[in-house]
Amino acid sequence: MEQLKTIGRELAMGSQGGFGQSKEFLELVKSIGEARSKAEEDRIVLHEIETLKRRISEPDIPKRKMKEFIIRLVYIEMLGHDASFGYIHAVKMTHDDTLLLKRTGYLAVTLFLNDDHDLIILIVNTIQKDLKSDNYLIVCAALNAVCRLINDETIPAVLPQVVDLLNHQKEAVRKKAIMALHRFYHKSPSSVSHLFSNFRKRLCDNDPGVMGATLCPLFDLITVDVNTYKDLVLSFVSILKQVAERRLPKGYDYHQMPAPFIQIRLLKILALLGSGDKLASEKMYTVVGDIFRKCDSTSNIGNAVLYECICCVSSIYPNPKLLEAAAEVISRFLKSDSHNLKYMGIDALGRLIKISPEIAEQHQLAVIDCLEDPDDTLKRKTFELLYKMTKSSNVEVIVDRMIDYMISINDNHYKTYIASRCVELAEQFAPSNHWFIQTMNKVFEHAGDLVNVKVAHNLMRLIAEGFGEDDDAADSQLRSSAVESYLRIIGEPKLPSVFLQVICWVFGEYGTADGKYSASYITGKLCDVAEAYSNDETVKAYAVTALMKIYAFEIASGRKVDMLPECQSLVEELSASHSTDLQQRAYELQAVVSLDAHAVEIIMPLDASCEDIEIDKNLSFLNSYVQQSLENGAQPYIPESERSGTLDISNFRSQDQHEASMHGLKFEAYELPKAPVTSRIPPASVAPSAELVPVPEPSYSRETHQVASVPSISDAGSTEPRLKLDGVRRVVWGKPTYSSPTSSTSNASQSTSNGVTQVDSAANVNSKARKTHDSRKPEAEITPEKQKLAASLFGGPSKTEKRPTSASHKVTKASSHAAEKSQAPKAAVVSNQATLEKINHQPPPDLLDLGEPTVTSSAPSVDPFKQLEGLLDTTQVTSTVNHGAVGATEAPDIMALYVGTPAGGQSSSAENSLPSNSYDINLTSELSNLTSGTTNAGATLPTQFTKGPNPKDALEKDALVRQMGVTPSSQNPNLFSDLLG
Repeated sequence: MEQLKTIGRELAMGSQGGFGQSKEFLELVKSIGEARSKAEEDRIVLHEIETLKRRISEPDIPKRKMKEFIIRLVYIEMLGHDASFGYIHAVKMTHDDTLLLKRTGYLAVTLFLNDDHDLIILIVNTIQKDLKSDNYLIVCAALNAVCRLINDETIPAVLPQVVDLLNHQKEAVRKKAIMALHRFYHKSPSSVSHLFSNFRKRLCDNDPGVMGATLCPLFDLITVDVNTYKDLVLSFVSILKQVAERRLPKGYDYHQMPAPFIQIRLLKILALLGSGDKLASEKMYTVVGDIFRKCDSTSNIGNAVLYECICCVSSIYPNPKLLEAAAEVISRFLKSDSHNLKYMGIDALGRLIKISPEIAEQHQLAVIDCLEDPDDTLKRKTFELLYKMTKSSNVEVIVDRMIDYMISINDNHYKTYIASRCVELAEQFAPSNHWFIQTMNKVFEHAGDLVNVKVAHNLMRLIAEGFGEDDDAADSQLRSSAVESYLRIIGEPKLPSVFLQVICWVFGEYGTADGKYSASYITGKLCDVAEAYSNDETVKAYAVTALMKIYAFEIASGRKVDMLPECQSLVEELSASHSTDLQQRAYELQAVVSLDAHAVEIIMPLDASCEDIEIDKNLSFLNSYVQQSLENGAQPYIPESERSGTLDISNFRSQDQHEASMHGLKFEAYELPKAPVTSRIPPASVAPSAELVPVPEPSYSRETHQVASVPSISDAGSTEPRLKLDGVRRVVWGKPTYSSPTSSTSNASQSTSNGVTQVDSAANVNSKARKTHDSRKPEAEITPEKQKLAASLFGGPSKTEKRPTSASHKVTKASSHAAEKSQAPKAAVVSNQATLEKINHQPPPDLLDLGEPTVTSSAPSVDPFKQLEGLLDTTQVTSTVNHGAVGATEAPDIMALYVGTPAGGQSSSAENSLPSNSYDINLTSELSNLTSGTTNAGATLPTQFTKGPNPKDALEKDALVRQMGVTPSSQNPNLFSDLLG
């Protein structure tokens, strides 16, 4: 009687709402479906959330009502709202013994939770218990939850039960167990590495569903290690043959195709196993040919299987009959009206063209039609095909088409991709120098700054090295053509920065090389570029360096250099620039102009951008200078590691960095307060003749930059602590690091005949269906324009020709330059070891002793400000301090620091790798080397332009204040900033 009442209530509820749900829930679904705006929908859902929060927390809720609440929570989550308040109730429902409620709970938690949620730990025990249940439906529900919720930490808890289920009597359980192990393999491969043999066993399962599920983990394993599974080739071929012969139940058919998804997976596996293996491939020829012959091409799923067959044929060892069958299928794809089939045909043609390039010539008109198709995706795929088909006979047509398409699109990402492809093809197959330069100009002009910087570097390297032939006339013609084309383009507005860098570099290297254009004309153009793009420091840096090269080449050739007024104003402006890089380049230009022809020719040889730099790490060219200084009374050089008690300006910077780091949060315990540390610079008024207190190096780790120092004369003959510029980085241009463009080699056509294959001729392949299918499409009219374009693309020689790379180019030229350079002094790029007088070290004085200072006769004290005064004038002699006479030494002019030393700037990274700067290494080092033999010890390089604060006036004021008894550091705290400019 009670059972009849329960059935009656269920029927009544079903008549009210259907599917056992209440009328209230159905009204909710209906109201959301009829909502006219997102705001109205959100209002309905938020009202439902408030209702569920109130009703789900009520005590003694019937299980059927709780089940409906959980489903309503799932519906709320599907609409994008938060229902986390009900997650725990879904977890509790998984513990219920009723099958319907348990499955509802598992469904909800798999939708609510992820594998790293905090509530996962509450359902692990429930999953373990349900995996051992006698009801296979409960086991399947638990396995579904395992695939979604088990993470790396909980895999060991359920792995034994899942492995036992591989032998379950129900095929659905075995299939889900395979899927769970596959999930474990994705999460933690090492946890199931000992279970790979189980996949081999399940491959022979009696149920096709279990076998099909096993193909997925096997495909992943074969992708990682092919050789381990070579013995399964016959098994996979046998399974594929049975599937193709329709031996599987009808339930696995899809659109009258026998298990097409199993066929596709098997073809993917066979493509991996047969790649590069002739013996394994021979076992596959027959079954793949049968699929080509029997597969129905009138449905999408049949075309998908045919496409996978083409991919398999292109991967395994080539077979002529299979290639013919694949070509026929590709022809049907390309002739179809469907864009999807055309896309598949273009992609498949791109795969086969690697094996047999002549296949593309059979479908040239179809490729042209795809190239002119309005579908952008199909057009891009066609360009990829043309890229693979490019050779020297059709490169002009293909690259021009690519550039036209690049101009028409707005997608910056794909525009960058097309530009790189155009550059690569132009470098490999350029028919002439003039066409190459014009093509590169178009790419830079229309792609702009989207062009990769490496492309610009490769272009400059290619112009410098030529095209790999030992013909200097051809190389000279290439450079002259580049200069002429860039002179025409330079007047156009808004040129890309990368393109301007290339133009400036070419002007500097080869602007006056052929004598067609004068130096004043080229320098005027460069000044115009620097003025027009005044906001781009990189372009201005390239322009100044190009000016320096042109003037250097003019001086080396014995011609008089007349600097234009605009060039002089540009150099004056850059000498006071905030950019230290531009300052250094301006000072280098001034220094180069003031040198003689012989020095300039050695420093900046003509057309030597591709030569290697000889580095003398021992600085042997300074041996005579050092020996002469020692004979004149200078003291030997003291290594930095052996110095102590010397106050270094870099210590101030290190102290500032240390103090800045002390402001961060500390998590250590507080320390006891320490006594205050005395000033690092002793006041002159307290001990006017006391020695400098030795300052120990800070104990914390800091980054130090060891850079090349300039071997100027100002480093010699100093006996006192002096101004150091150790922290100032020098600009060093390294050797060009270009990766030579890889010359893509064409894949030769390989054709082998195999007697084992039993592929019938193409005329027997579904003749009736194909005839009716082809007869419906009329023949398209071929226009003369298409015929001409096809002749340009496909009419050339079939054999792919490529230009040789320029990696080994200019061997004879490099050897000749090397012979000339052997007669000249070697260049130096490492830090020089300038001589300093040895300082006798003594222990620091006691700061607490306020008596008379102890006078020693062995080591006279040193006043650092007297040393700084000595830097002002080369004729000034250091005064005697602390009752001891210091030998008079000649201090160099401080302006030599500005002439010979970089101002701490760092050159742009783009130009550091250019081949033109390979001979610009440590330019001022060469200047000091070449002038050391002809100038006096206190002489400095002549400069034409000086700008900025006068350090001499500042130091004189500080010396005057110090003599009056006032501490200089207190009156002028910016002393060191004045010294550094």
